[in-house]
Amino acid sequence: MKVKDITKVLETLAPLDYAESFDNVGLLVGDANAEVTGVLITLDTLEAVVEEAVEKNCNLIVSFHPIIFNGLKSLTGKTYVERVVMKAIRHQIAIYSMHTALDNQLLGVNASIADHLGLHNRSILIPQPNVIRKLITYVPKANAEKLRKALFEAGAGNIGNYAECSFNLEGKGTYKGNESSHPTIGEPNVFHTEDETQIGVIFPKHLQFQILKALRQNHPYEEVAYEIYILENEHQHIGMGMIGEFKTPMSEADFLVYLKEKMEASCIRYSAFRGKEVKKVAVLGGSGAFAIEDAKRAGADVFVSADFKYHDFFRAEGKILLADIGHFESEQYIKFILFEYLSKKIPTFALSISNVDTNPIKYYS
Repeated sequence: MKVKDITKVLETLAPLDYAESFDNVGLLVGDANAEVTGVLITLDTLEAVVEEAVEKNCNLIVSFHPIIFNGLKSLTGKTYVERVVMKAIRHQIAIYSMHTALDNQLLGVNASIADHLGLHNRSILIPQPNVIRKLITYVPKANAEKLRKALFEAGAGNIGNYAECSFNLEGKGTYKGNESSHPTIGEPNVFHTEDETQIGVIFPKHLQFQILKALRQNHPYEEVAYEIYILENEHQHIGMGMIGEFKTPMSEADFLVYLKEKMEASCIRYSAFRGKEVKKVAVLGGSGAFAIEDAKRAGADVFVSADFKYHDFFRAEGKILLADIGHFESEQYIKFILFEYLSKKIPTFALSISNVDTNPIKYYS
């Protein structure tokens, strides 16, 4: 398999279209057409990780965090980022990053936290805007069923727990081709009226290319009329953070003990207790202070995330318990999710999970 074959599989789990605009995801180093000898999965790409890839004969590193986040103006080895990139190039190792593309997926980083905490009745905390699009097209009635089926097979028409959803109207289409036209129905320079079906389907934005490809390949007309709209409707499965519930509430003190154990956290920084039981929990892997207000609006008793600053804890305002478990700790299990996913999709391929501890923060007790 080539690098691009592996990354294509990864992008079925986390399409790059859903990465945040500030992020840098995808293939950051290497040749997409290179044959892959093995894949090493890691949270961060450090020099030690590249060395581990060399030792394990892995020429593709799948990393959660991007090693190149801001632009590089030189490659002289003066920073750890430059040294990693130089070493990877020297050993012909490709580096692929997923980061917020995976953060925004239902089965990504936040699902791993929810799994470890045993949360039920889960939903996305902050749905990503402008994700859903709508296609409207017009087709002769005799061809409508074939076209609908092709659009469904390309991924259109899925709404929550329902598939093959569409809306159809019957009407009259009119056209007159010029002398250079080759109409499927009718003659050039002759006004024509055709019984047509208007088909409307929705689809997630990352499927637009294949939806339009299916439309053109299965529509009988020489010129295909269609419209695409960006909808404000929220996608149920795409967005930042997650919120869920415990079947049985627990005290705030018991929750922190439980949280520390389940997330293998060395310590937890938290805001003042409210004196209320914990049942509804919001989680967001990585730096999540931006979502404090969202967690409060969602009615969460606790918001579990990382990298809260001093003044962020004031924002609890007695309405929520804030629990900072650490950046690495909140994302540490993503390696295993990616390993399991790739193992199912390409079971005969050489996959490894990095043994390098990439957590830059140490705790003294």
